[in-house]
Amino acid sequence: MDGERRFCTAFEGDRRIARGLLIDVAVEVKRVVDRGESAPVLIFDDETSEQVEIDLRGTVDDVSKRFERSTEGGDDAPRGPGRPRLGVVSREVTLLPRHWEWLGDQPGGASVTLRKIVDEARRANEGKDRVRKAQEAAYRFLSTMGGNLPGFEEANRALFAGDADRFAHEVAPWPADVREHATNLARAAFQPTNR
Repeated sequence: MDGERRFCTAFEGDRRIARGLLIDVAVEVKRVVDRGESAPVLIFDDETSEQVEIDLRGTVDDVSKRFERSTEGGDDAPRGPGRPRLGVVSREVTLLPRHWEWLGDQPGGASVTLRKIVDEARRANEGKDRVRKAQEAAYRFLSTMGGNLPGFEEANRALFAGDADRFAHEVAPWPADVREHATNLARAAFQPTNR
C-alpha cells in the first residue's frame, strides 16, 4: 500500500502525536523530532500494528516531497503491448500427483478450481480471520507499548480468550492514549465470528 492511502498512528513515548494518512503523520513526526523531544517516537500501521520506518532527513518539505515522489507514476504509467494487467500473481504451489490429477479433471482447470476453493475458504473463515488479525495487531501494539505496564500479561490473556471486560479492566490504568489505541485495535477480536 502506498504512503498516500496508508493510515498510521504515531506516539511520542506514551502520548499519541498524530493519526491519519502516513504522509500527514510523517510530517507531524518530523515536526516533533525537530523540536528535540526526548521520548522515543514510534509509528504504527493502523491495520497491522507493524512499526513504520520513515526517512526524516532534511526539512519537513523534504519529508513530504519524498512521499509525493514515491506515489507518482504508479499504475497509471503507460503500458507496452501484451496482456493487460489482471491482478494475477504467479507463485509456486506444491501438490501431490493425485491432487494435480484431480485439479486437471475439474472444469476450468487447476487455476480456476484453486481460486474457487480459496474463495470458499475465505468466506467460511471470514469471522475467524477477522478475529485473528485483530488479535495479532493488538498483540503487536501491546508488546511494544504496554510490555512494561501493569496488567500487560493479563491483558494479552484476555485478548486471546476473547474477554473484552477483563481486557478493559487490565488496560484501564494505562496511559490514556495507549489504552485507547489498544482498545480500538482489540475491538474486532471481541466480536462474534458467526461460525
